[in-house]
Amino acid sequence: MRSMVPPRVVAVTFPGPSTALLTDQYELTMLDAALADGTATRRCTFEVFARSLPHGRRYGVVAGVPRLLDAIARFTFDEAEVAVLRGAGAVSERAAEFLDGHRFAGDVSGYPEGELYFPGSPVLSVSGTFAECVLLETLALSVLNHDCAIASAAARMTTAANSRPLIEMGSRRTHEEAAVASARAAYLAGFQATSNLEAHRRFGVPTTGTSAHAFTLLHDTEADAFRAQIEALGVGTTLLVDTYDITQGIATAIEVAGPELGAVRIDSGDLGVMAQRARAQLDGLGATNTRVVISGDLDEHSIASLRAEPVDAYGVGTSVVTGSGAPTAGMVYKLVEVEGRPVAKRSSSKESRGGAKSALRRHKPTGTAVEEVVHRLDADVEVGEHDRVVPVPLLRKGEPAGELPSLDESREHLRRGLVAVPWEGLKLSRGEPAIPTTFVL
Repeated sequence: MRSMVPPRVVAVTFPGPSTALLTDQYELTMLDAALADGTATRRCTFEVFARSLPHGRRYGVVAGVPRLLDAIARFTFDEAEVAVLRGAGAVSERAAEFLDGHRFAGDVSGYPEGELYFPGSPVLSVSGTFAECVLLETLALSVLNHDCAIASAAARMTTAANSRPLIEMGSRRTHEEAAVASARAAYLAGFQATSNLEAHRRFGVPTTGTSAHAFTLLHDTEADAFRAQIEALGVGTTLLVDTYDITQGIATAIEVAGPELGAVRIDSGDLGVMAQRARAQLDGLGATNTRVVISGDLDEHSIASLRAEPVDAYGVGTSVVTGSGAPTAGMVYKLVEVEGRPVAKRSSSKESRGGAKSALRRHKPTGTAVEEVVHRLDADVEVGEHDRVVPVPLLRKGEPAGELPSLDESREHLRRGLVAVPWEGLKLSRGEPAIPTTFVL
């Protein structure tokens, strides 16, 4: 693979079109009715939270916060977009006039990117008029449900890899825009690089990659293909050796490149056995520094099963960009306060907890996290010496509340957060959340 390009230091905002039409009809229906009866201007707070974690998970990872804030900044209806709504019969003239030129002017607080979350954690709080807050539901959930799902899966894979490099290679297994967001979320969670070039352009994610089987099949012989790749990219490249016979492919690779070949990649077969054989063969050929890269339908469980094998790096595709079985974080966006009065949904199995909330995380003096305390803003909760208030201000009156951490800073924040989790909470097996949640309401 090509050597990784170092990431940019600061977060990058990628300019794009308006996000105003990334909403649902039922939000416009509520807006229309609230404008008609005069409740649209009531001061409200909505919260984003997950009632539970996906099956088998013990923690979630917050991701996509800068993407969401950027999308909110671009959430405005211009004349053309209002015309689309009028033409579709989606809004009354009253609502159309409200939306024309509308921008969010409320407050947003939430868990910083790279933070861990648990069932009931107030990941995002949106305050303002009912009209402006209700319009953000689909936008907020579409970003957070996707990015948090990818980052949560990727963090489990990072733990399973036990410090060995992980490369995100899933662009061909998801929507083209989801691929970019997935690469970013995977890097946040500890992956070292992506094959997605747009993720580097937008967010500075390091890139790396190698060739596919098509390049080998293009040439008359495997040796010709290897020779062409080395001439173009140098002996530090990674050669894909399983197009035909892996043993012969490795022999040909070293014959063409010499013992200083950067790496060989194996994408098929019994990967544990193949890794052992490849390592032994490479060492026997004097290529003791040539790395063995494994790819091919890997997830956190198969990565963990390869921990004892001589694997130097993993390439992960489908599993990471689809959340490894949990493609959504299961977050919801619920109204919890109206004009300072707590409100709550009471439907069976879908209850919410009323009142605008914050949270703090309690730690032992050693730094180990022991409890997540979710409390009403007006609750009398003592903040101890080793406790940390988790939510931070993100927007105030629609404007940024401060400079966001860079992607690398958020990546380090997550690394420290995982170190603080009790070791039982990092297991891949099904179990209770890594940190219990207490509600003070």
